[in-house]
Amino acid sequence: MHNRRTLPFFSYRVSTILLVFIAFILFFSIFSPEQRFLSSRNLAILAKLSPDLGIVTLAVGMLMICGEFDLSIGSIISYTAYTFVFLVQMGVNLFIIPFIVLCVGVLLGLLNGLITVKGKIPSFITTLGTMMLWRGILLGQSGGYPQPLRRYLPAESSSFVDAFSGTIGPVPVQIVWFTIFGLILLMLLHLHKFGNWVFATGNNKEGARAMGINTDMTKIICFAIVGLLSAFVATSQTVRIGESYPLQGQFYELKAIAASVVGGTSLFGGIGSMPGIILGALIIQILENGLVLMGVPAIGVQAFIGAVTISFVILNLYAERRRIKIA
Repeated sequence: MHNRRTLPFFSYRVSTILLVFIAFILFFSIFSPEQRFLSSRNLAILAKLSPDLGIVTLAVGMLMICGEFDLSIGSIISYTAYTFVFLVQMGVNLFIIPFIVLCVGVLLGLLNGLITVKGKIPSFITTLGTMMLWRGILLGQSGGYPQPLRRYLPAESSSFVDAFSGTIGPVPVQIVWFTIFGLILLMLLHLHKFGNWVFATGNNKEGARAMGINTDMTKIICFAIVGLLSAFVATSQTVRIGESYPLQGQFYELKAIAASVVGGTSLFGGIGSMPGIILGALIIQILENGLVLMGVPAIGVQAFIGAVTISFVILNLYAERRRIKIA
């Protein structure tokens, strides 16, 4: 299993994805109107917004390598964002609230995992159900209205706000958080024995069990990580925006899956890498941003991202079949 974990750093997959990443940057740099793609204003927007999807994609990619999906991410984001604002409005200590919100996210992720592995229900169905469940509960609790945050923040909250939406020198703090989580999950997936369990579980669950791996626990932990990072993104977004709203996080689950696929992660489990997942998330964000700058309507942007995702699925399947044939 060791080779399976370390090979992605040097494989054709990551090399190809890196070339695609560079190609998109060059394309939009040349063809965006007035070369706005590389303007300081646009780069600042990308630096602030890209980590939201990126952080979620890190966890989604690991879950997909483990052989499962989570369609409830958007609902977890919106529900934990509402929880964050509610606790602030109730006057709970500001520096305790993020830990409570992260725990809520972990619990929601654990619930997805437990229902999936203990109930032997496909994760697609489990998380489709919880996606509608949490969004419905949120709409009932909030009345469908945005929940304001800023006017409830205490006067001494500036350091707290800066921790989620400030800058460290010229670098937005969101980039720093994305880097930290990326390094942690990279080491967990590629340098720790848990990464072996994830790849083995996604590649051949029965074979992994025969090796003594607790595949159920491995999947549950991956679901919990998805919930944890979704709750973190919810906290970061809500602090930056100044409110929570019922449709917060909508379509993040689809974008995260698309980014993971573009990053070389197999839809069938057992194949993927954290460097590829990171590049995939950046590619999706660059695509979306660049197409908007070129005046492509929203429907066209979604269609193009969908086409790119399908293309990468086909390429990944072809590459994997060729690898098996050669082996």
